[in-house]
Amino acid sequence: MDLSVFNEKMPASIALKLLLLEDDAVSRAFLQEVLVSLPAEVACAENCAGAESLARIGGYALWLFDANLPDGSGADLLRRLRASGLTTPAFALTAESFHERLEALSAAGFSRVLQKPIAANDLLTAIRACGDDRAPAESAFAQSWTLWDDSQALAAVGGKIESARALRNLFLGELPAQIESIQIAYAACDHGIVRDHLHRLKAGCGFVGASRLLSAVNRFSAGMDNASLDNFLDSARRQLDPVDFTPGVA
Repeated sequence: MDLSVFNEKMPASIALKLLLLEDDAVSRAFLQEVLVSLPAEVACAENCAGAESLARIGGYALWLFDANLPDGSGADLLRRLRASGLTTPAFALTAESFHERLEALSAAGFSRVLQKPIAANDLLTAIRACGDDRAPAESAFAQSWTLWDDSQALAAVGGKIESARALRNLFLGELPAQIESIQIAYAACDHGIVRDHLHRLKAGCGFVGASRLLSAVNRFSAGMDNASLDNFLDSARRQLDPVDFTPGVA
């Protein structure tokens, strides 16, 4: 299968530095093994105290915190770290299924809430979609995450490259109008309409593997403020850059 049409990949030589907080030994071993395959360097903690000490040392591209620990909660830990000025992106890991509890974790500041047990591919997809838009010097994500997730795009169409290319071209053709509609609705303070547009765009991002834009869509939908709007617009403009997507097959 010729994959030359999808020519952006995360360099194998770049290993992200991740912090994993998980008290269950079996879950921790499974998650660590999956994360290492990114590739990543994974520091593990079994309790909030250990994770807090490691997090304050810094240098992590992403935190993954279990929601319920013997010495506290992942949400309370995240609040303490945020209060001290640390802005590292964070995912929550939880076995909870109640909508209210999942919403509470999102409200606590987690970028994503992942329900356990989680399949290896689902975990990797979630992390690859978590583009961090801070300055390159602040995070390995800015150096490693590409605009397009080729494996996701191909999986959506059963591995058919021509179909994946056609979907991407259609997606890029419709994106400018979607951006304009979102800006108009946001200027009118109609956040419900903005979220409706973002919901439709989110589905499209998933089908074509627009990883970084998907992250910006999720952040804007959750934040609905000027900063998250600016982040979304910047990501959308990058997605439209022809330098980053060549539709022809070499």
